[in-house]
Amino acid sequence: MRILQNLTRLVLLVGVLGVITAIQLTRPQSFSLDQYFPAQAEVATFEESTDAVEKIEEGIHVATGLVYDERFEIVRASCTACHSAKLITQNRMSRENWKKTIVWMQETQKLWDLGPNEDKILDYLAEYYAPKDFGRRKNLDIEEWYMLEL
Repeated sequence: MRILQNLTRLVLLVGVLGVITAIQLTRPQSFSLDQYFPAQAEVATFEESTDAVEKIEEGIHVATGLVYDERFEIVRASCTACHSAKLITQNRMSRENWKKTIVWMQETQKLWDLGPNEDKILDYLAEYYAPKDFGRRKNLDIEEWYMLEL
C-alpha cells in the first residue's frame, strides 16, 4: 500500500513538472525569477558591503555597537567569536567582575586562554562598560514603618 502511495506521488510530481516545463517552453516570460533574484546592478559590491560592516559613527562600530578604539579588534575577535556584542553592551561591570566573567567562561564555556590580550580586553571593558554612576536612586533606609490613615 505504501509503495502505491509513493508511486502515485511520484507520478503526480512528474506530471506537475511536465506542465511547468511545457508552459516555460511555450511562454518563457510567464515564469520569471527576476522578482526573486535582483539584477546584477542592484546587488551591492563586496567593497560596498564591507564598508557598511566596518562603518564607525561617533566612535561606535555600527555593526557591533561597541566603542571603537585601538583595542576594538582584539575585543571583537575574542568576544564576538562566541557571542553577540550585545552581551557586552548590555552588561556593565567593574574590571574585577569582568575578570570573574572571563574566568567563568574559560572554566565552563570553553573560552581559550587570552594570553597577553586579557589585560587589554579587561582595560577596554573597564573603561567603556563599567557600571554607570547614575541611574536609579539607592533604596531608602526606613527605620520605622507606619500606616497611612485615610
